[in-house]
Amino acid sequence: MQVHIPDPAYTSSERARANFRLAAQIAIGFVVLLWLIQLLNAGLDLRLQRFGVHPRAPAGLAGILVAPLLHGGYSHLVTNSLPLVVLGTMMLHLYPNSALKVIPMVYFGPGVAVWLFARDATVHVGASGLVYGLLGYIFLAGVMRRDRRAIAASLLVFFLYGSSVWGVFPIQPQISWETHLVAALIGLALAVALRRLDLPPLKRYGWEGVDDAYQDPDIEK
Repeated sequence: MQVHIPDPAYTSSERARANFRLAAQIAIGFVVLLWLIQLLNAGLDLRLQRFGVHPRAPAGLAGILVAPLLHGGYSHLVTNSLPLVVLGTMMLHLYPNSALKVIPMVYFGPGVAVWLFARDATVHVGASGLVYGLLGYIFLAGVMRRDRRAIAASLLVFFLYGSSVWGVFPIQPQISWETHLVAALIGLALAVALRRLDLPPLKRYGWEGVDDAYQDPDIEK
């Protein structure tokens, strides 16, 4: 398998570094927002979890909008916090154009599917749908795109969060495996659909001609 090397003039530029800092700030800012919501919820005993997704209940439709912002407790939020920072930064930095499509889909899509098809005996809350959706996208995008940065990101999320795959199976009844499964499938599907977005300029050598430019993995020379 040929591994394409992004142009260092692009990846090491001040603009690229600024984009990385912005991506990290947005990801950290979102996690800070989640912590503020949880602190208010616990401190004021607001019981906001009741606004999560209640499958097939009209009142549960609001959970599609707010459930990713709510958590069952501090341990639940701690579990999601670092992955959201890492995966959110990767997504926004490496795939900024794709992120405009992927993030809304993995935010709202699992909630819709859970409301339609999930168990009706529980309320579904938490940002783990975002985690699984971004994980699926970043992993498969790196496998398909074959440029060095994307592959490195794919390997990193595999080694850090590969064990998360067990979360898509109905092993623990208190975990919303339906959210995890749907979000991961959405992320994987979007990695295929958006594979031609956010392709970085590649390193070129003087002896290379036009025919040696980047080729889509699905197109043979």
